[in-house]
Amino acid sequence: MNEILCPFIGQFVVVYFEDILVYNGTRDSHLQYLQQVFEVLRQEKLYAHPKKCSFLTSEVTFLSFVISEQGVSEDPEKVYAIVTWPQPGSMHDIHSFIGLATFNRCFIRDFSSITSPLTDCLKKETFLWIEQLNRPSIG
Repeated sequence: MNEILCPFIGQFVVVYFEDILVYNGTRDSHLQYLQQVFEVLRQEKLYAHPKKCSFLTSEVTFLSFVISEQGVSEDPEKVYAIVTWPQPGSMHDIHSFIGLATFNRCFIRDFSSITSPLTDCLKKETFLWIEQLNRPSIG
């Protein structure tokens, strides 16, 4: 996908595997850009699934981030998953939680300080959960 849409990448297209984001400020130019992208896809015999497409929106979730006129923000579903994550019962649970939280680290102030007690748990040979590890405040 990167190869066939290469002329547009960085100008009005972002591609990640099979996900394509066409962006622009005006409706008319956006429609022109969509037409160009669809033409290239058609030439390559690639087609978009209509139910997976959104057109002419001011906000879209792309790669688990919400992109809007205000900029990039975290996906509320990911925030909910972090906030409601159950207390870990194993090293694997801690790894899973840190993986999810790390994806959103750019939105979490002092992320490494907040997660350092969790990463310290991973350095130990046995799993021991203590009360101080419960729900640090995330600002």
